[in-house]
Amino acid sequence: MTAPIKMNDFTPDSHGNNRRDFLRNGMLLGTIAGFAGLSLITGCRGESGEGISPAEDLMREHGVLDRILLIYDACRIHIINGEQFPEDALQNSASLIKSFVEEYHEKLEEDFLFPRFVKANHLTGLVQVLKDQHVAGRQITGQIIESGRMSALTSPESRQKLIKLIDDFIRMYRPHKSREDTELFPELVKIIPGKEYFELGESFEDKEHKLFGEEGFESVVKKVADIEKQLGINELSGFTPVS
Repeated sequence: MTAPIKMNDFTPDSHGNNRRDFLRNGMLLGTIAGFAGLSLITGCRGESGEGISPAEDLMREHGVLDRILLIYDACRIHIINGEQFPEDALQNSASLIKSFVEEYHEKLEEDFLFPRFVKANHLTGLVQVLKDQHVAGRQITGQIIESGRMSALTSPESRQKLIKLIDDFIRMYRPHKSREDTELFPELVKIIPGKEYFELGESFEDKEHKLFGEEGFESVVKKVADIEKQLGINELSGFTPVS
């Protein structure tokens, strides 16, 4: 139980300083310091109010990639089983990989992140592997778009080729994005000064809106959700194991 405050707790001490003034001034200094810290954070995050960091931005884009990989998984299973499925599901997914992941997301990494790591001589081996995988991924995407139409799957060979392309893409990109999320992106704050770090996030947002319209990221998520509905994998509860 907290001891009651007594009047003599506020009597002047031997130096003639009133404890009440001391407490009041301490609280005032604490409040000023708090506002100063808040202003510093707000200043670093820019004036848009959104304040999303480049790492946050890139990681949520990885969420879109993850959902497309699930779509790829579903299409792959249909092809293996010789089942019909909406033809444009795979084509539209590959097109989103091309436009959103490869030509936007990966371009941001290659133009604004990788050079900073190279300049700082930090994680350069990882950066080189990631760059090589970007090149390989674009080659696979081009082939999926070329051969992924149902009308082109007229032979076991053509189906096997497409299955391998999808397998290769999924097998590479799941660890690719995981390494970026857990090893590369957390290091950004160590090599980019605070204010510049958050300004970079604002720059990413601007580029996103220029390429994908006012809704930006949200519009891409909606397109992915529409494809999920086509394939019947839109309900999250559908992924819950049945005991």
